[in-house]
Amino acid sequence: METEQRALTGWGRTAPTVATVVRATADELGSDAGLSATVGARGAIARGLGRSYGDPAQNGGGAVIELVPGTDPIRIDSVTGLAHVDAGVSLDVLLREMVPQGWFVPVTPGTRFVTVGGAVASDIHGKNHHADGSFGAHCTQLGMLMADGSHRSITPRSDPDLWWATIGGMGLTGLITDVSFRMIPIESRHCVVDTERVPNLDALIEKMEASDHLYRYSVAWIDLVATGKHLGRSVLSMGNHATLDDLRELNPKAVASPLDFDPAVFPDVPSGVPNVLNRLAVRAFNELWYRKTPQRHHGTESLTGFFHPLDMVGQWTRLYGSRGFLQYQFVVPFDAVDTMRTIVAKIADAGHASFLAVLKRFGAESGGLLSFPKPGWTLTLDLPAGVAGLGQLLTELDELVLGVGGRHYLAKDAFATPEVMRRGYPQLDAWREIRDRVDPGGVWASDQARRLELI
Repeated sequence: METEQRALTGWGRTAPTVATVVRATADELGSDAGLSATVGARGAIARGLGRSYGDPAQNGGGAVIELVPGTDPIRIDSVTGLAHVDAGVSLDVLLREMVPQGWFVPVTPGTRFVTVGGAVASDIHGKNHHADGSFGAHCTQLGMLMADGSHRSITPRSDPDLWWATIGGMGLTGLITDVSFRMIPIESRHCVVDTERVPNLDALIEKMEASDHLYRYSVAWIDLVATGKHLGRSVLSMGNHATLDDLRELNPKAVASPLDFDPAVFPDVPSGVPNVLNRLAVRAFNELWYRKTPQRHHGTESLTGFFHPLDMVGQWTRLYGSRGFLQYQFVVPFDAVDTMRTIVAKIADAGHASFLAVLKRFGAESGGLLSFPKPGWTLTLDLPAGVAGLGQLLTELDELVLGVGGRHYLAKDAFATPEVMRRGYPQLDAWREIRDRVDPGGVWASDQARRLELI
């Protein structure tokens, strides 16, 4: 077990706090002196690779646990299609072992650099939520270290209350030590992707409603600087895993080694770079990105190119300068299209440049009491921090989202208030009751949990 004092932030690099960082295995923490020696008055929270954008993996003045994988961290059962993985293993490491064996994770976010434990705690979603739901929907067993130092293995049947409080529970019900989940069989490291330019938001919504059922994966990049008749102009990408027959037709050179998987990562963006993603630069980039995309294109893309393009640039968040940025993600019901249109127009008119903005359609909820996805439209945008008027804009967006029964994603949140949380998550009180039962002493705590009055 190793400990050090360290200043921590989320991926957005805002609101740093100092904690005692503990690197330990699950066995070390579960020993007689392990957890009790780690946790003080401010409690402890697990931290994976720090890719939550705000403060859910920070615990100022307390302990932050970085779980070290064990000696056999990845066990793939090709007969049952189940993976049994230590919670501290990243999707990057996992995919490098799974893909060459013909398997893929059931859900991936826009980065490989998240841990399996974090995937459960945030109940991550991806481009396939409309078809496959969130990560928690594919899990079959969780190993957990409880507040009293005991180890438990739970399933949706053995303890449904604790299970659904933990799926999406942001690590506040216990420390996830290992996860079993169902995998997706694949024949290659490519996807067959249809990409097209869409002239405005109304056309995009119509296109996604009509075509999403044909594709396992669907996502739209939206130009949130464009206004007028171009409001919400987009690049829509829709894909499925490529079979060997697909490769023979579209990418015959890839047939020789269809499952080779060794994604490249370019050098890190240097520290100290000023914010280069101002409105002028984003407007120019968006124009270029939209114009360079063919009107329609049918072809193959690598798993990395389709799912994780930003992972090829190390520390890309430094492009936002020393103040960092906020990522803001919300969902509104399908029948609230007019509200989504109002929100897109308000963002475009406000003049706050968003370099990354994506729209997706969500399917059914997973059952997690604090899980974010619900049927509807979800928009994600990032905004440079410290810009005048940003707080007022986000407050206005909050009211629009909550007014139609929407809510905000805790793994992206760095701005929400207890009131926003209460209104967006109607099962919050039920979650608190379960949390208080399994952790009456408040062992598991985070900066976000205190800020949102979750504990």
